[in-house]
This record gives sequence, C-alpha cells and structure tokens, in this order.
Amino acid sequence: MKNEPVVMGIETSCDETGVGIVRGHELLADAVASSVDEHARFGGVVPEVASRAHLEAMVPTVQRALDDAGLTLDDLDGIAVTAGPGLAGALMVGVGAAKAYSLATGVPLYGVNHLSAHIAVDTLENGPIPEPAIGLLVSGGHSSIMMVEDLAGKVTQLGASIDDAAGEAFDKVARLLGLPFPGGPYIDKAAKEGDRAFVRFPRGLTAAKDMERHRYDFSFSGLKTAVARWIEAQRAEGNNVPVNDVAAAFQEAVCDVLTQKAILAAKEHGVGTILLGGGVAANSRLRTLAVERAEDAGITLRYPRPKLCTDNGAMVAALGSHLVTAGIAPSVIDFPANSSMDVEIVSLANRL
Repeated sequence: MKNEPVVMGIETSCDETGVGIVRGHELLADAVASSVDEHARFGGVVPEVASRAHLEAMVPTVQRALDDAGLTLDDLDGIAVTAGPGLAGALMVGVGAAKAYSLATGVPLYGVNHLSAHIAVDTLENGPIPEPAIGLLVSGGHSSIMMVEDLAGKVTQLGASIDDAAGEAFDKVARLLGLPFPGGPYIDKAAKEGDRAFVRFPRGLTAAKDMERHRYDFSFSGLKTAVARWIEAQRAEGNNVPVNDVAAAFQEAVCDVLTQKAILAAKEHGVGTILLGGGVAANSRLRTLAVERAEDAGITLRYPRPKLCTDNGAMVAALGSHLVTAGIAPSVIDFPANSSMDVEIVSLANRL
C-alpha cells in the first residue's frame, strides 16, 4: 500500500554490505556486496578486511538499492541500521553511513538489533508475525532460541550456544574435511551424497543432567572435536576419510539438536509458531527436519527463502518498517555501534 512506510536498511555486521528497501512488508530492493572471497584465503572473516570492504561498497550499494527500487533518498520515511551485535569496525561503518544519510535528509534513524532483524525478515514473505512466536536463529556468530512476544519491543532469549555457534562449527568441520570457506554451503552439498547414519556424532547438551541446566542452550564445540578426533583416527590407520558421509553425519547432529530444542521450547511455552532464521537456516537438511518435526508436533514453521536468511539489508529494513508502523521512537543520533549488544534489545530508541 502506498501509505505504508518506505524504509531503507543498512547491514554491515560481518562481511556483507547489505542495503534493502521495503514498503510495509513489500520488498522493493535488496542490494548486497559481499567480501567473502577476500576472506576465503584466510579461512575466516578478517575484521580489518571486512571494514575496508564496507567503506568501499557502502555508497555504491545504497545507490544500487535506490535505483532498483526506483526511489531517491527523499522518498524514505525511515532509515534503519544494524547497531549490533557484530564486528566492531564493520558496525561502525554502517552506523556512520546511516547517521550521515539521516542527517543529510532529515529522515528518522533507527539503530536495531541484528538478531531481531533476522526474525523480522520473515514478514517480507509470510506477512505479520503471529505473536507470541519462537525464533530459532542460527548463524555463524549466534545460535539462539528467542521468545518473540512483541517484535517492536519484547524479545526474550530462552537459550543460546555456550561455545561455538552452529555456523562456526560448520566452518571448522569444513576445514577439517578440506572443503572451502564458508563451510556451510559446501557441507550441505557434500551431505546430499552422504549417509547421515554413517557414524553417530554426539548431540551436545541433550543428556538428562544437561537438560536440567541448559534446557534450550546449545554446544557445538564438543561435536567439532569429536569429528576432528574421528578423522584423525581414520587417517592414523591409513584409511581414506569419506567426506560426504562425515559431512552428512555431522550436519545431522547439528540439525537434530537445533530442531529438537526449538520444538521443545514451543511446546513447553504453548507457542504455535516457530520462525527459522539466520544464515544456517538456508541449510537444506535443517529446513527439511524442522518441517517434519513441526508438522508432527502440530506447530507452524515459517522461514524466508535462502537469500534472505544470510545477512542482508532487507531484514534490517523490515524491522525498521515494523518499528515505524508501531510508533516506536527513533534512536538518538549519537547512539554507538555495540559489538556485544544485548540480544533482548530490539532497537535503540531513546538509548545511548
């Protein structure tokens, strides 16, 4: 609808410079400039390289998004930007750019939470979020189960990874198997040709004693170590490592725990909808297993298309649009980028 707010979102928490534009729940543009190839030779994201790439890509990516949407800065009703969590230097580039555009145009500015944005992006494909809902957010830096009572202001963390996030474990196991960075897509591809039951790797924090203290929490460090030791043992005996089978067995262990705990959280809190988001939500096995288990439990599962799962400006714009519509106050102009931003802070309205 023409009277719905037009919001531009800027995302620079890691290695993608994302600029998205939405009108209400309608996606008008989603421009992304990725520096992943520059990091691949290091086997992981280098913060300094990411920050410089954001600096170089920011203005062209904003202009590309505006051109794709057929709009100018004068058409915007709001600007939203990821204020945290993420890489400090990378966040500073996005926040600085957003402040400059806001000051130059007089358009209200919203500093928002990266994780809440991963939840909000679902609205661009599936419409308004039924509240309350459970958010299962799985990415390279975060693995969390969130209770979404009000996306505009009340998001509570029920559980999170106590060590490696799922995406981080994918990257590390991919390296053990000789697969390229980032590891997630390559493990997913290899696993399609493998046997999920080839070996049963451990499911962290699922034993009875662990469920008492870490009911909705995750741990993937032990799983990564178990895979490494299994590979070392095979090579020590002179055996070839079946990459596809190991990838499939590892992936199954991760997806099993993620979906099992998300379904448990929904059941125990009486919530009928689970929102799947974050970069690892693009994983085909995670989607398939989540659909199967949600159907068996009578729970509705919602997730965006794979391109909207990875970091992008569209998700930030979607959250910004939701905040504007809900009448949430804009952020003060001198808010800082916060690499360790509390996951339960949705936006920085009236916060320093």
